[in-house]
Parts: sequence; structure tokens; C-alpha cells
Amino acid sequence: MRSGLLALLVASSPAAWAQAPSPATAGAEVVVLKAARMFDGRGDTTVPNAVVIVESGRITAAGSGLAVPAGARVIDLGDATLLPGFIDAHVHLTGESADDWYRAAVEGLRRTVAEKAIRATEYARRTLMAGFTTVRNVGADDYIDVGLRNSISAGVIPGPRMLVATQALGARGGHCDTTGFPYLLFGKEPGVAEGIASGADAFRDAVRFEVKYGADVIKVCATGGVLSLTDEVDTPQLTQAEMDAIVDEAHRLRKKTAAHAHGAEGAKVAIRAGIDSIEHGSFLDDEALRMMKERGTYFVPTLMAGEYAGGRKSTRTYPPEIAAKAKAALESRSAAFRNALRMGVKIAFGTDSAVGPHGRNAEEFALLVEHGMTPAAALRTATSAASTLLGIDRRTGTLEPGKDADVVAVPGDVLADVRATEKVAFVMRGGKVYRNDSARP
Repeated sequence: MRSGLLALLVASSPAAWAQAPSPATAGAEVVVLKAARMFDGRGDTTVPNAVVIVESGRITAAGSGLAVPAGARVIDLGDATLLPGFIDAHVHLTGESADDWYRAAVEGLRRTVAEKAIRATEYARRTLMAGFTTVRNVGADDYIDVGLRNSISAGVIPGPRMLVATQALGARGGHCDTTGFPYLLFGKEPGVAEGIASGADAFRDAVRFEVKYGADVIKVCATGGVLSLTDEVDTPQLTQAEMDAIVDEAHRLRKKTAAHAHGAEGAKVAIRAGIDSIEHGSFLDDEALRMMKERGTYFVPTLMAGEYAGGRKSTRTYPPEIAAKAKAALESRSAAFRNALRMGVKIAFGTDSAVGPHGRNAEEFALLVEHGMTPAAALRTATSAASTLLGIDRRTGTLEPGKDADVVAVPGDVLADVRATEKVAFVMRGGKVYRNDSARP
């Protein structure tokens, strides 16, 4: 009986469904999307008279002026740009910050797991309707992200395709730990089940624990953070041996890795270990950036999080220790990002949504352009580059035959106005239309 149950669980594991083809639509209807132009996620320009042909949830053809198959359903979006569905490589769909940190902290303690899960379904819906058809969720409590991912995959609720990390791994007293509150308040001191460990062997076991309970990716806190109460934002928090064990075990199990790292020294520990991406990177120095360039490590800068935590969009009341860290990170992040661009470090799109409101993810594009990227390069961070980082580039990230039909449309010419990404008017994921403003009465 137990072996039969285990076989069933293995068959329904994340690895089993994550690479499964999109299900065929009823009757294998052919859908043709037309628009004035298309950005395919690979180049620097758009093509005119765009046509994307979709059948059974996949793209069968994409280009300029293609013939419409007989009997196809045509969706003509007019003066718009077709693009691959956007990918956000750094979100937290199971929560959302509020302007008053103190009030939000109390409310968070009072909410049940069920209420948090229900709220997460709304955050997922908003994200999809904003044009983000795939996300990497890099940390959540109570396996809400696993349940959310599975429910979206099963078609129970609308949302983006999700790759999830379950609990982020971290050192005791560090950014990924619960700090600043008496431990008796939570009943016990966090351990491996909560992502907290000490020593290489314990962290290797923690990776196995995460994968056992549904992780698609392993996220680790390499340095202090902004929104944690008691650690310094830029200090390293794991030894080289601990980080080496985490990355080695994750890669052995064919899982990608991501490191929260504001400070340069902690980032270097992660880069030496072979981490796949550095998240935030507010204080990265030239040595860290050279290491990333040499090793092909991706940088996920989350510029938008800085704007909501301490920048132009910040209207928040924080404890003094958090406010000081937010200010320091914001003051350094722009120089670090521009240096990364100058040195040719690979950039992937991420927002840290939850710090800012869900559904506003596209605001990151304008920040990337403001900090030196061309509109086309900024768009590639959320399409071909992000899909490569996440290891799903065979499935999505570009508009080309064989890929899942993840397609969005924005008004006008997106290369002339990258803020058009904030006005998504059409969303298709896996061949299913979730939003079509042109069809409204």
C-alpha cells in the first residue's frame, strides 16, 4: 500500500509536471494572433505585420505576414506589439507588504495559513493579468507556494507558471531566519524544516529536505537583508564550505540555485560555489562582477524593490534599523547595476514583488532602461534571458515554433515606449486566453 502511494506521489511530483507538454485544447482549434508588430524575445527590433499561429497550446509559426490557416480563429489586436509572456525570476506570491510595517507584522501573525493561501491566489491572478506568464517564487512559508503552483498547473485557479523554492535556506540569526522577536513567541527555534541550519552537512540535508517537499529551485540567503530586524544588510552569513554544500547538492539533484546577496563578500562566497544567480546585489564591487562575468552567473537586480522600500515609491513606516538599511541599499544599487552592464554581466528580470504590490511587476522595465539598458535589452531580461536562467528556455521565453503559446500584447510600439509594458491588453498562457481587452463590449 505504501509503495503504491509513493509511486503515485512520484508521478505527480514537480519534476513530472514541470516539463510536461501543454495539454491540447478541445478540438485542437487553431488560433491566429495578429498585431502591427512583434518582438520575439531574441533580437533588437520588432517585425511588422506580426502573425503568431497557435495550435494545441503551442506556437506552430511566428513571423511577418504569414498566411492564416483555413478555419482558424483570428484575434486581431491592431496597433499593438506581440511579445513572449514575461518572466519574473524573483517574486514572493504568498505575501505582500503594507505601508505600515508595524501593522503588517501584527496582521501577519494573526492570519491563518488558509487565509494566506487564499490571498496568494489573488496575487497570482494579478501577476498573470499583468502579462507575467512564468515566475520563480523564491521563498514562502508553510508550503503555500507548492500548493499555489500545483493548483495553477491543474487549472484550478488562474496564475503564472511557477517554479518554487519553498523555504529559503539561511544561517541562524540571518536574513532568512525569524529575527527580532523572542523565540518563545513562535513555540520553537527554527531548524532544517524552516530552512535554518549550521554546517555543510546540515545544509546539504536541508537541500534534500526542500526537494523532498516540492522545491524546483534552491534559494539561499548569502548576506543580510533590508527587511530583517537584526542583521547588517551587507554581511556574509554562510561559510564557503556551507555554500559549497548547498550548491553542490542542489546541482547534483538538477535544481538551479539563487542567492539573496546585497553585500559583495557574501556574493563572492556564492559565486565561488557556482550559484546560478545573485539577487539584489546592492553593494557588488568590481571583483564580484568580474567573477560573475567569468562564470556566467546571472544578476537579478530587483530595482523595483528599492523604489518601494526606500525610493521614489516609498511611503512606508519602518523600524529605524530597517529604514537605515533600505536607504543604504538604494544609494548603492544604481552604481552596482551600471557597473554590471558595463562589464557585460548577464542580467535577468526580477522585481521582488511582495516588497512592492503584486501586478505592478512591469514597472521594472522602465527602471532597467533608466539605468542604462536599451528597451530591447530590458525586454530580453524578462524573456529569453530569464527563461535560460530558469532552465525552461526550451519551453518558453521566445516566440518561435515549438514553444508554449505564452504571448502578451501591449499597445503601440514597445521599443518606442517601454512603459507600454505597464498597459498589457492581452495575455495568453499555454494557448489559453486569460485577458483580451479588445474583446470587451
